[in-house]
Amino acid sequence: MLPGERKSVEPMAARVDPGRVGAAHQSLHHFVAKAAWDDRAVLDAVRDLVLPALLEGGPLRFWIIDDTGMPKKGRHSVGVARQYCGQIGKQDNCQVAVSLSLANDHASLPIACRLYLPETWANDPIRRAKAGIPDAVAFQTKPAIALDQIRAAVAAGLPPGVVLMDAGYGTDTDLRAGIGALGLIYVAGIQSSTSLWPPGVTPLPPKPWSGTGRPPKLLRRGPGHEPVAAKALAQGLAPAAWPTVTWREGTNAPLTSRFAAVRVHPAHRDNERAELRPAEWLLVEWPEDEDEPTKYWLSTLPDTTSLDDLVGTAKGRWRIERDYLELKQEFGLGHYEGRGWRGFHHHATFCIAAYGFLGSCPTGWCISPPV
Repeated sequence: MLPGERKSVEPMAARVDPGRVGAAHQSLHHFVAKAAWDDRAVLDAVRDLVLPALLEGGPLRFWIIDDTGMPKKGRHSVGVARQYCGQIGKQDNCQVAVSLSLANDHASLPIACRLYLPETWANDPIRRAKAGIPDAVAFQTKPAIALDQIRAAVAAGLPPGVVLMDAGYGTDTDLRAGIGALGLIYVAGIQSSTSLWPPGVTPLPPKPWSGTGRPPKLLRRGPGHEPVAAKALAQGLAPAAWPTVTWREGTNAPLTSRFAAVRVHPAHRDNERAELRPAEWLLVEWPEDEDEPTKYWLSTLPDTTSLDDLVGTAKGRWRIERDYLELKQEFGLGHYEGRGWRGFHHHATFCIAAYGFLGSCPTGWCISPPV
């Protein structure tokens, strides 16, 4: 939180102890990159300290999962690979960290952060050894990492919230199913190509039993009994299905767009199932100045949920984007210059601890006001 553009070890050492830069650098480097303290324990302590201050602004509403990319040069920093980097909006050399934030209408706090380890790293014993990657860390997809973080939050007894995620996570059927199995509700972004059973359309029942062998149990598809893509379903809705909804005040004007919501059944691999998946909401955004819908969500919110509440909940995900913006701009989340697994996570933990400390101060939560 001290003044200074770079938040990596060397410039911080120079600011903290200008007369003994070498010694200060050595001590800080050891503490960040080498010391064997537990990131999980520190993040839990930060959460327990800050959560009461967050809840003073209102009840917890959301658990938000996402990832953030940090551009890197070279190939030796742990986890670095050519992959999508949200910070620059394209494929590039970067590290990617998956995180979980708790949020209400007033503020948010990251409570978990883990580096995504591409398969090229996870399966390379030489690179693993050089970066100090623990033996217990195996390859996991980003949705699998996120589900582990959610399970840990449930096990910690945290106040439940609606789990929010973009299509990079929401398209993963196993993640959505895992969240549901934990007793949590979600609003999950999906792709326009996601296969759904529209209202009034269902699969065929299992084939009639011939009397020999095991009775057929699997659902079937056929003419008039086929799912459709979310985009096709949305474009087939009547104009009256698209009212304009305002979900919150922006910096210069209220944020509004057109939305539609219908009850559907997800159709992913249901030809391997004996029954339909439970009904969910399909929420679609179609701005007036666009030729086609732009965003799609599936949600397990109750079937009595109003369109305004569906939209307001789906749009709550902006909080984690603010977390990432401030963690990078104000606390140097992307400034770590070491190459090791431990140092990366220690640095991220320090950034989150500072972010939480500032948020719990009486002067207020946000470094900058909501937009």
